[in-house]
Amino acid sequence: MVSERDRFGFDAPAPLDHPARQGLPAGHSTGPVVGERLPNFALPDQSGKVIDFNEDRQGNPAVVVFYRSLVW
Repeated sequence: MVSERDRFGFDAPAPLDHPARQGLPAGHSTGPVVGERLPNFALPDQSGKVIDFNEDRQGNPAVVVFYRSLVW
């Protein structure tokens, strides 16, 4: 399959007209805004150890990055 680069420079093996590359509908939430407090959550780290976001930070600031893509 040939990769196609979109107007944002994203290069993926899905064709440009594939539904996964069409973006979100107008008005769809894209997640928290910068500075917004996140609800507490727990997720496994790369080793499988469950990390509790609020408890493990011990009150320290954190940066949370989400990669959201249907095409890897």
